[in-house]
Amino acid sequence: MIEQLFGSKTRVKLLKLFYGNPDRAFYVREITRKIDEQINSVRRELSNLLNVGIITSDTTNNKLYYEVNQKYEFYGPLLEIFGGSKTSSNQNEEATASGIEEEFKSMGHVDLVVFTGQLTRDTSAPVDVLIVGNVNKNAVDKYITNLEAEEGKEISYTVLRPDDFAYRNQIRDRFVTRIMNAKKQVVLDRGERLKN
Repeated sequence: MIEQLFGSKTRVKLLKLFYGNPDRAFYVREITRKIDEQINSVRRELSNLLNVGIITSDTTNNKLYYEVNQKYEFYGPLLEIFGGSKTSSNQNEEATASGIEEEFKSMGHVDLVVFTGQLTRDTSAPVDVLIVGNVNKNAVDKYITNLEAEEGKEISYTVLRPDDFAYRNQIRDRFVTRIMNAKKQVVLDRGERLKN
């Protein structure tokens, strides 16, 4: 039904991808792989979304990237419809949060997962993924390997114990500060460590 409202299933998939990852930018082949649609229909819908102003484009390293336009006048309502965890319903938020926590359960006790660096096209970040928690190294390696396969690129990451992260954040450690100041997507923040 939502496809009828928004005109096409490709457009709906694109909106879900962009609003589900508001701080991420994607290039065309990556988008095609992630939403499993034909490249021509993806290009056509990207052009439509660009013309309306829902997304923006930018070239980096000779690749054209697209990302959601957070200044678009209907950004908030569209985020509520397509954003997944950013929904206004507390019940849906809790279900999404527990689903995300379930995804990281095999790693051990994970408090915080942040995507930054090349995952958000911010070269100021020292790593692409920050994981805070008491984790199983093999499970983290497996997660990163899967993420690399999904993204089609090598991912750099750091794991910090919760007390190390708290201390380094408190003393404004340069490494942690660079991550906190970079463009980032907070995937999981169980102890609301970034809300202070």
